[in-house]
Amino acid sequence: MILNIIIGALIFLFGVCIGSFLNCVIYRTELQEDMPENSPERKKVSFLRGNSFCPHCKHQLSWKDLFPVFSFLFLKGKCRYCKAKISIQYPLVELATALILLLIFNFQFSIYNQFSISQFLNLAFLFYIASALIVIFVYDLKHYIIPDKVLIPAIIITFIYNILAIVLKYQNISFINYLLAVAIGAGLFLAIFLISKGKAMGFGDVKLAILMGLLLGLPNVLVALFLAFFFGAIIGLILMVFEGKNLKSEIPFGPFLITGTFIAMLWGNQIVNWYLNRFLVF
Repeated sequence: MILNIIIGALIFLFGVCIGSFLNCVIYRTELQEDMPENSPERKKVSFLRGNSFCPHCKHQLSWKDLFPVFSFLFLKGKCRYCKAKISIQYPLVELATALILLLIFNFQFSIYNQFSISQFLNLAFLFYIASALIVIFVYDLKHYIIPDKVLIPAIIITFIYNILAIVLKYQNISFINYLLAVAIGAGLFLAIFLISKGKAMGFGDVKLAILMGLLLGLPNVLVALFLAFFFGAIIGLILMVFEGKNLKSEIPFGPFLITGTFIAMLWGNQIVNWYLNRFLVF
């Protein structure tokens, strides 16, 4: 019991640190997108090197300013140097990342009774995918754009991982299953994109559906798609009532797809079994 608490605490601390890095990825992606495509300054912006700095006054942050969540609370949500407000995005992303990674970790160890190499590889893969999805979630929510520099590598890595997992017999799902999931998800969104001429669905959502299919397979991708449309409809109605939005208002759909993906990753099989037992058993 005590060991489980210690491991859980370590995973949580690891998660908030990863969340801090994801905030850096999000911000520096924003910086790059605001710069001319061929400018020397754009090429200098990197996720892996360069010191952190205040986005307002550009002052380089000291080690005291870089503790995830705690620095935000200690500084009362303001920059130590210029006193400008720090976006609530930073602690929220850090906490959300920690909770999601902890859920994934607990999910893995509820399936496997003992540690194995395949379990470690799957855990590392899921941590990476979760991190990529969090970046896409926040970026699309803020800018209505799904960044290819995050999405495309995630698609390629998931594609390669599935092949290796099947070849090395880490999983029993056939690759055709994943291809069918891609065809259903991406095919649906591509049809919506073409029919609406990009007004009802962006092409970034089509590419995100490819990742969902490769990640979830069948039938879990159907769970994720249903939940995405369900949550999207609810939030859309709330915005129409309280924010004065209408059917032509632009609302990013990526965050709903990613929410559905996370739920399907963790509880997709249970949802499918519940549905089959509840509605298809006579």
